[in-house]
Parts: sequence; structure tokens; C-alpha cells
Amino acid sequence: MNYVQTHYIGNNQPTRTKKTKAVVPTAQRVRPLDAKNQRCKRDSERQTQISTNANVANGFLKTSFLPKLKETKTVQACEGTAKTEKDFYKSLFQLAEHYKIETMQTDQFDYPYNMALALWDMEEKLKQRVLNWQEIRLLQDSKKTYFISEEKYSTGTTLYYIPIEPLYQMLHDPKRKRNAQLLISVCSYLYHIADIPYFRQEDSYLYWMYEMHKEWAEQDDETDEAERYQLEFSKTELIGDCIEQKIFNRMSLLVFEQRLNAFKSRDTFDDECWQVACTAFALYTEYPQESIFRNAQIKDDPENEADENETIGMEKYISFISHTKGWLYESIADSINNEFNEYGGMDEPTICKCFDGKDVTNTSLDFENRLFALLDDMCSLLYNYETTRK
Repeated sequence: MNYVQTHYIGNNQPTRTKKTKAVVPTAQRVRPLDAKNQRCKRDSERQTQISTNANVANGFLKTSFLPKLKETKTVQACEGTAKTEKDFYKSLFQLAEHYKIETMQTDQFDYPYNMALALWDMEEKLKQRVLNWQEIRLLQDSKKTYFISEEKYSTGTTLYYIPIEPLYQMLHDPKRKRNAQLLISVCSYLYHIADIPYFRQEDSYLYWMYEMHKEWAEQDDETDEAERYQLEFSKTELIGDCIEQKIFNRMSLLVFEQRLNAFKSRDTFDDECWQVACTAFALYTEYPQESIFRNAQIKDDPENEADENETIGMEKYISFISHTKGWLYESIADSINNEFNEYGGMDEPTICKCFDGKDVTNTSLDFENRLFALLDDMCSLLYNYETTRK
């Protein structure tokens, strides 16, 4: 088996990820965690610029400075052979062709500065032109040297929890029943196709959270509010099961386009519902079988719970939920924050592309960019409806 070694671009140093901290805010549309994860820094040591020798007073303003070569791990770790240099440029040109980037001419520079300069130029252009670009890595095994490019969608440490209780309220509001039916078709798409977990499914993360808090409430039956707690859990389960039956029925998905075409807007809220539905139907049409987890990161050792860099799985911060207001949600949110505080980061949709001379699949994170925007809009719409109704 060939041993593969990873070399990071520039002076990148893998840094320890900042852990998330409490507390989840109580009055926002989508619940952001308090601390963002620290990504690996790009070029933590800036290259020293080369000054110009010109004597013209304004020459400085017209001069583009090239990066000064330092002991970059990328170049210094590669053996200085003609084959290494040839493989380097072959992979670089394949990467540039894939991303439609024009490479800088570095033939006039000697090794290893030519490679260091080419790396710097490519990284700067990827940063500016590729929406979800994260980093490029240079790998070297016993046979060849080649690049790997990583693209990642940043969730911004946000909890994408879609409240379904507002849908139940709309269904019982004669003025908003049509809105509810249209949004149920949206939820049916998210449930069946995008594969968003539902909090009443026993294998979901939030099901376990609700059950844990229900047990705590049952054990605390001596307080004056014990009966109110039990009624709240019963209401959550009743409404949750009712809405799940409606979105589980694939007829809501089959009549999605019909409901969308028949919908007539009468006010701003109608316009917002129609726009969200249009976005969801476009995704359903263009990506009829794609799940939100299609590019989820695969953990090297999912059984290793002691790993300090263990990350929060996507299934934990994306889900349908009963509601995002009141004491029950606040209690669950506190538990989520306490648990997430023990993790090193968050799993996010990621694509890695290998430029080793073989064909590169033309995949992208377009679906994820649009789907997460849809979840954001859906959460905002339902949360605002519940807030303004009361």
C-alpha cells in the first residue's frame, strides 16, 4: 500500500477547534449557537513582500509584489526531483482547468520558488472565484505528487430546526388553510426527498431529547407545575404525530405543483409562502433524489467518543421540531448547548476532488447552498407566523 503524506499550503497550521458554548438565544428565527468554530487558518504567517528598486515616487502604487519564498511545508516536503516538479504542474494545470482558472506563468523562476509562487497564485484565485472553496492540499506518495481540493458549505454553527406547530395552527385558521396546505407540500419534500429528520421518529436526535426531558418531568411530579408539564408533552406528541401523517402522505408531494399553480397571493405573508414553495419545488425538480446528507463528512472512527476533535453530526443540528418557543424548547436548547459544548466542531457538507490525472467528477455544493437557504427561510416564516399570531 502506498503511503500518502499530506502537505498543507503556505504556512497553514492545523489549529485546535474552538468549542461551542452556551446559550441558544430564545427569540430568533433559526437558532445560532453562541460560538463559531475556528477553521484552520489560511497562511497564518503572511509572506514578506519584496520591495521595488525603482526610484520613481509613485512607483510603489503601480507595483505588484510577489511573495517571498520561505520554508513552506508544501515545497520543502517534496523531494526536489524533476519528476516531482513535472507531477506538480500536471496536477496544477488539471486543477486550473477544472475550476476554469488561468494559471500564472512561473517558468522563469527556479525551483523551488516557481512551485511556491504557483501555489500562492492558485490559492488566491480559488479563494476569490470558488464559492465554497476551503483549501488545497498537496499529496505525495511513492508514485506521484498531486493536489486535492476541498469545498465545504459553512453552516455558521446554526441549528436548522423547523417548527411544525405553526403549520397545525394554520390548518385550523380558515384564512391560512391554503398556506398550510402549500407548506405541507414543502415539508413533504423535505421529509421524503431531502431526508430531514423528524422529532417523532425514534431514531432521531430530537426524539431522544424530548424523551429525556419527559422522563425528568415525570420524576419531578411533586411540583405544582408537574401537570402543566405533562400536558405540554402530550400536546407536543399529538401535534407532532398529526403533522407527520400529513407530510408522510406522498399525495402532498404529488399535488405540490398543482397547489403551487393554484395558490393566489393576497398579502405579504402569502407572497412569502409562495416564494418558499417555489424554491422548494425548483429543488425537487432539479434534484429529485438528493438528500441533505449526500455530502456529509464521514468520520474516521465513529466509535471513538474520547476524541477531542469529535464533531457534531449534521443529523443533530438539522431537524423538524415541535416549536421553538416556551419553557420546553428552552429546556431542550440548554441540554443541546451543554452537549455541543463537548464537541470540537460541526460536520458540514464537504466535497474533496483529487487531481491525479484521472477524470474529476464535476460535482458542486449548489444543492446544499440552495437547500440550507430554503431551511433558513422556512424556519423564519414559521417562527414569525407563530410570533405575530400571538
